[in-house]
Amino acid sequence: MNVLLLSMPDSFEHMPTVAVRMPNGALCSLAGNLDSHHKVEVADLILVPQKVRETVEQLVSQRNPHIVGLSVMTFQRKTALQIVALIRSMRPQIRIVVGGYDPSLAPNAYMNDSDRIDYIVRGEGELTFRELLRAIERGSGFQQILGLSYRAEDGWHENPSRPVHSLEGNEIRLPKRDARVLHGYTMMGRPIDVVETSRGCTFDCGFCSIIEMRGRNFHTYSFDRVLADIRDAREHGARAIFIVDDNISLNIKRFEALCQAIIDAGLNDIVYSVQAMTSPIAMHGDTLAPLMKKAGFRYVFLGIENILEDDLQFLKAAAKNEFREKGRKTGNATLRAIDYLHKNNMYVVGGLIIGNPDDTRESILANLEFARQYVDWPYIQHPTPYPGTPMTKDFRARDLIKIERMEEYDGTTAVVATRYLEPEEIEFERWRAERWMKTRHIPAVIAHDPLFVLRNWWKMLSHTFRGSSLRSMLGLESDREVFERYRQIRRAERAYL
Repeated sequence: MNVLLLSMPDSFEHMPTVAVRMPNGALCSLAGNLDSHHKVEVADLILVPQKVRETVEQLVSQRNPHIVGLSVMTFQRKTALQIVALIRSMRPQIRIVVGGYDPSLAPNAYMNDSDRIDYIVRGEGELTFRELLRAIERGSGFQQILGLSYRAEDGWHENPSRPVHSLEGNEIRLPKRDARVLHGYTMMGRPIDVVETSRGCTFDCGFCSIIEMRGRNFHTYSFDRVLADIRDAREHGARAIFIVDDNISLNIKRFEALCQAIIDAGLNDIVYSVQAMTSPIAMHGDTLAPLMKKAGFRYVFLGIENILEDDLQFLKAAAKNEFREKGRKTGNATLRAIDYLHKNNMYVVGGLIIGNPDDTRESILANLEFARQYVDWPYIQHPTPYPGTPMTKDFRARDLIKIERMEEYDGTTAVVATRYLEPEEIEFERWRAERWMKTRHIPAVIAHDPLFVLRNWWKMLSHTFRGSSLRSMLGLESDREVFERYRQIRRAERAYL
C-alpha cells in the first residue's frame, strides 16, 4: 500500500523559521517500522507553512496514497481537521489515521462523523500502526490491536491500551529517513535531525502530557542502537542533532557513558542539543559538563520551570530543581547548573513557566528578570491546560481557563488567568521582556555561526520584533499598540489553509 505520513505546519513561537526547523522524528520512526512492501513517504508540513494546501493537494494527487496518517499536537488540532477535510474532498476512499499527543489524550475530538477519521492510534505508534496496516490488508482483526480506536458500522470501538515498550531488542527498528519527501531542516544554518535514546519520565509534573500518555516510567535504547541512529542521521546530511528524550538526565551515569560513547565512536563532530533537569546537572556537573562539551553538546534546554518555590510546588517540579547534599535539600540547583554549563562553553535555553494561579505581576517580572540575567535564550511559556493533565483539572476547578480555542494552546499564547491577572496581561509582560532577551544571544550566535548571522540577521530580528514599526521605534506608539499588532500577525500566521 501507498502510505503518506504528515506532520502539521503549526509551530511553537520561540524561534524564527530561518533559525530552526526541526523534523518530526515520530513519523520517520513509524515509516521505519512498517513492513517493507509498503511504499511510505513522510512530509513535514512545518517546512512549507505558506504552501500547505498546495503541498497536500500535490502529494495526494501524485503519490496516490491508500492511507494517510497525521501526527497531531493539541494546538494543531484545528489545522489537522482542515487537512482531513481537504483530503476527503479529493479522495473520499483514502483511509485516514491520526496519532500523537492530542488524539491519544482527547480521542473524542476526532470521532465526529463529519471529519470521517477512520482510526486513532493512541500512545506509542510503531507497533500499533504496523499491526493496523496488516489488518487492513487482511480486511479484519482490528479488535485485536492494542492502542487502537477504530470506526465500524455500529460506531467507534476503543481497544485496550498498549503497554509501553521496553525498547529492548530490535522490535522497534531505526527511523527511515529516506521516506522524507520534503527537505530543509536546519538549526542556525546547520542541517539538523533528531535522535531518541530513551522514552519516558518518572516525575509527575502537573503540566506534562507525557506521563498522562504513557505513565511514569523510563526505558532506554542500547548504545549500539543509538550510535547507529546518529550515524544514519549524519549519513543523511545532519550536522546538528537534537536528542528528543523526555528526560535523558534521569540516569546521569548513563548520560555520561553516552557522551563517552559518542566521543569514542568519533561522532563528536556534530553539534548536539538536549533537554535536561537542573538538579542532576548541578549535582554532577564536575564530571558531566566537560564530557558533554567534549561530545559536542552546545545547547542545553534546561527545565528551570520557575524560580519561586510556591510556583514550583504548584507545577510539581520542585524535586527537579533541588540541590541535595548528604541526602538533604540545601537549596535550588538552577544557578549552579547554569554555571557548570557556561564554564564549559555551552548555552542555556531557559525553560520557564509564568502565569500560574497565584502569580502576581511582581512574581512574573521576577522570573523574567531571572531569565534576562542568566539564560542565553529564553523559552518562556504560559501554563497550558492540555487534555488530561493535572494542571488542567486545577485551572478548571478554579475557573481560570479563559480561552478554549485549542489552536491557541501553543504555550506562548496565554489562555489561563491568575487570581490577579487576565491572560492578555500575562502574555504582554512575557512578550515585552522576551523579545529584548533574544537579542542578547546574538553575540554568541555570531561567535559560533558568523556566516549564518551575516546572511540572516535581518530575518531573525524581523521575526523577534514582529509588530514594531518606525513609529514605535521613534516612541510615537506605545508597547500596547505594538503588542496588539503582533497578536494580529500571529493570528494571520495560524491560518494555514
